Amino acid sequence: MASSSRLRRLLSYLTPYKKEVWLGILALLVVNGLGVYLPLILSSTIDSLRTEVGLQALTRAVLLMLLLASVMWGIRMYSRVLIFGIGRQVEFDLKQKIFQHLLTLEPAYFASQSSGDLINRATSDVDNIRRLLGFSVLSLANTLFAYVMTLPVMLWLHGQLSVMAIAVYPAMLITVQLFSHRLRDEQKNVQEELSELSQLIQEDMSGIALIKIYGQEANERQAFDSRNKKLLRANLSLARIRNLLFPLIEGISYVSLLILLAFGTRAIAAGELTVGNFVALILLIERLVFPTALLGFTITSYQRGEVSIDRVDAILDHAPHIQDDNAAVALDFQHVQGQIVAKDLTFAYPGGDRPALENLNFTINPGETIAIVGSIGAGKSTLANALPRLVDIEPGQLFLDGKDITDIRLQDLRKAIAYVPQESFLFSSKIRENIAYGLPGSPQPEIEDSAQQAQIHGEILNFPKQYETLVGERGITLSGGQRQRSSLARAFMIDAPVLILDDALSSVDNRTATEILDYLSHSPDTKTVIFITHQLSAAAKGDRIFVMDHGKITQVGVHEELVTHEGLYKKLWEQNQLAEILG
Repeated sequence: MASSSRLRRLLSYLTPYKKEVWLGILALLVVNGLGVYLPLILSSTIDSLRTEVGLQALTRAVLLMLLLASVMWGIRMYSRVLIFGIGRQVEFDLKQKIFQHLLTLEPAYFASQSSGDLINRATSDVDNIRRLLGFSVLSLANTLFAYVMTLPVMLWLHGQLSVMAIAVYPAMLITVQLFSHRLRDEQKNVQEELSELSQLIQEDMSGIALIKIYGQEANERQAFDSRNKKLLRANLSLARIRNLLFPLIEGISYVSLLILLAFGTRAIAAGELTVGNFVALILLIERLVFPTALLGFTITSYQRGEVSIDRVDAILDHAPHIQDDNAAVALDFQHVQGQIVAKDLTFAYPGGDRPALENLNFTINPGETIAIVGSIGAGKSTLANALPRLVDIEPGQLFLDGKDITDIRLQDLRKAIAYVPQESFLFSSKIRENIAYGLPGSPQPEIEDSAQQAQIHGEILNFPKQYETLVGERGITLSGGQRQRSSLARAFMIDAPVLILDDALSSVDNRTATEILDYLSHSPDTKTVIFITHQLSAAAKGDRIFVMDHGKITQVGVHEELVTHEGLYKKLWEQNQLAEILG
């Protein structure tokens, strides 16, 4: 059942290129036809040498064979380029499809998957499928035509001798069958070990500063050595099986040639076979030796391709949990007010022992600045992720301007909400391009204006290349505060009516954070601002403060009110004051 499913998947990859596939197969058919015809010309020429034959006739025969051999070579090259080209095109299509599909998946999928393994599937596994659709299709088609066109001619030249020559081939097929499952298992092991090694390399390159700070170079070398040895052992195990299988296949195929040589000479002596026909039989059996020997490589390629098809399908078959409903409505961006309402909002992560959000009820008015505070794990970031639907919440719980957010097109919803997450991610490009990421190609004055709002403009001007400065991978050349303010400038660029800051000012000093929040509160472009913070002096600037604990909103009010009542906020404020004094 699984094999038929893989075959259907392979055929679906080839469907867009049916014309090229049939042209390639037709070319192989012509090549094999010429390959059978040439030994017959040679046979006739050799047998004619027993009688007087003119030099002119012999020359014509030689020139004809040279011409046909040249034509056969040209058509063979054409078929190879065509079929291998189809494999390359399928490789391109698959990489595009995988990348586009990954973009539709929710962040939770990537949290549960190894990025090194995903990269390996999109590269190494896709390359294996390309080999399967190039080399294997060509080899299988060539082998089929070689047998279908060669065997009848062999039987016509000498039936008994031909049957004896191919009688050993069932042994070859049995040998291949015996090794096939082991080959697939070993190939799967190689792919998995390669994924583990890729993941380790990626993690070490991303965390190189941490490795050096803690002096863990030796341990990382040891971890890499261990992974690399596992990959080596897996490759050697696969190589041992291949090195045992392929000589067996080739050896069995050459037995047929030995049979032909042993019994063919007797047939010539008995007058049952002419010398020309004997030479033709040798050439024809040679035509079957190469495709037969290649069958082992084809089987290996197919086994490798089967594993890779399953690994690629595991990505493509994972349906996004968060996607537009068929009845999703468009959002008029120009008229979004920014009112946010929660009604019994509840959400639990898969496998969680308690809800991350539990029965939240609140209304945030348009243009209001809301600070959300609470202890670690209180559900603050989950609430922030729920608003742009980065987590999959149920319908009827969260509303934007009176519209259920699960009924709004995702593209429109996320266009209306600018979100700066906890981790300030920057791409390995110029700081100008990072700020303008949401609106590529934005004019420089607009980029600088957003940077000024985020209190980063002055520092960028001090960089050697100013806005043309490369920030390095994940913004490694910038400080934590600079990365956060660059991310904030990026959010300001899209000028969304709702702005969410998920602890996005944690690396910024209190004075700068307060200035940014003051600007947002008094900006002529009124926004609904939700900022999650542990800096209570900044939270005190909010119009209202939501205090969260264990997935619930336990307190709501202004700073002056909350600090006078017993509760979590007062405790947090006292801890904050003590920390400032000690600082």
